[in-house]
Amino acid sequence: MIRVLFLCVHNSARSQMAEAFLKEFGEGRFEVESAGLEPGKLNPYVVRAMAEVGIDISNKPTRSVFDLFEAKKVFQVVVTVCSKEAAERCPIFPGLSEKLHWPFDDPSGMRGSDLEIMEGVRRVRDQIRDAVQAFITERKGT
Repeated sequence: MIRVLFLCVHNSARSQMAEAFLKEFGEGRFEVESAGLEPGKLNPYVVRAMAEVGIDISNKPTRSVFDLFEAKKVFQVVVTVCSKEAAERCPIFPGLSEKLHWPFDDPSGMRGSDLEIMEGVRRVRDQIRDAVQAFITERKGT
């Protein structure tokens, strides 16, 4: 199994979506977790957007990347899904063989009406789904 960690700032949106999609589409080939630099609360727009595609993350807790680091967790792949500046604040995990950076817009910064925010969150959700599916395809046979 390939151990993968998705990281963002609050573990409230982007990393949660990436984790959920890899669990959904990974065919049991990946052990996946997500965490954040400053864990917050799940973004309710993200919970709604994921429910629209049949994935329930409503009871998923947010986690601190530093707790995983202190627990001496080992990951072969760490994927940061936040800004480059935030990604540079992440700890380096021992045994890490690959670090990827997939910058996506932060749903927590989206403004407007409910419909406008949901449209933005759906766009990010779909971009993350596509990136995760490409990641899985690249690792077929490994």
